[in-house]
Amino acid sequence: MNKTEAVKYYSPLEEKINILSHGLGGILGVVALILLVMRANELGGFWPMFSFCIFGLSLVILYAASTIYHSAQAPILRSRLRVFDHAAIYVLIAGTYTPFTLVTLEGPTGWAIFYTAWGIALAGIILKLFFTGRFSVLSTIMYVFMGWIIVFAIKPLINNLPSEGLTWLMEGGAAYTLGAILYSIKKIPFNHAIFHIFVLIGSFCHFMAVYFYVVPV
Repeated sequence: MNKTEAVKYYSPLEEKINILSHGLGGILGVVALILLVMRANELGGFWPMFSFCIFGLSLVILYAASTIYHSAQAPILRSRLRVFDHAAIYVLIAGTYTPFTLVTLEGPTGWAIFYTAWGIALAGIILKLFFTGRFSVLSTIMYVFMGWIIVFAIKPLINNLPSEGLTWLMEGGAAYTLGAILYSIKKIPFNHAIFHIFVLIGSFCHFMAVYFYVVPV
């Protein structure tokens, strides 16, 4: 890292909400990972187990990074942890794609989306770690683009994913997107805490989609 992120603090009440909300998310993420492993074992096969584990681990990583960052108060430590907090967003987005690309879609289309998602995630993580504090607009564009590249495979996704699963998937994407929009409006009180709540909702929706509706075709 060539420099640290700008240090950002929130009011004591909002920071408490940030810590508690994503601390809860971390606990639920561990539970989700365990349930996903059990579900993948029921389905059988390497790719369900591999992809479900990646998704579950990405949830744990995101919420752990966020909780630790918001718990830190020392300026230098907090600044560095913010980098990992932002990098973890790339991990979560790519991790969420993994079950849908490797199990639901399969084939060339699934692998193309998989490599694209993880390629952008890797580029984004490098951007955060080695160009810290720079290219913030580019990072935002990468987050949004990653979040919606699935539309390029919408037809095979509709064919292979039950309508209920597709609904959960889209609702999760909508929750993340709405949360990001509200977070960008700085005049909204507790906008970061509100963003955290929408992230939890989005994660829950995507867990439901994966656990109940992602099955080998």
